[in-house]
Amino acid sequence: MTKLLLSVHVLAAILAIGPVAVAASLFPRHARRTADEETGTAAFLHRTCRVYAVVGIAVPVFGFATGAELGVLTDAWLIASVVLTAIAAALLALAILPGQRRLLTPAPDGTAAADRRAAAARLAMLTGIFNLLWAIVVVLMIVRPGSTTGV
Repeated sequence: MTKLLLSVHVLAAILAIGPVAVAASLFPRHARRTADEETGTAAFLHRTCRVYAVVGIAVPVFGFATGAELGVLTDAWLIASVVLTAIAAALLALAILPGQRRLLTPAPDGTAAADRRAAAARLAMLTGIFNLLWAIVVVLMIVRPGSTTGV
């Protein structure tokens, strides 16, 4: 059962978090542009982020199930991973997705293109932090500090 849970957890991480990381990273570049096809691309990337964010809920669900099966729920590396995952999820839900939505809405008259570029740059920075958090979680999952498995 452990191998099945771990397999589903890893597959969910790859298939759900990967697309969010890529789409969120591409979004600011396309949102800066004003042409209709770029707006369409940005809207598609935003939808991709929203949908896969919901699908991504499977990652911690199967992660907790795997951790419980392995008896490692109180290990420091897992607790750190859970905290970093929660921060990444909050960043996505509270900053990245709303930032994307704001950039997709037409700018009111008088709004400078520089303001739009600055908002896109902030969004790119937040997305970079989101991706860095996931990279750290992946390293923690592989290295598992304090592990006695010898792997």
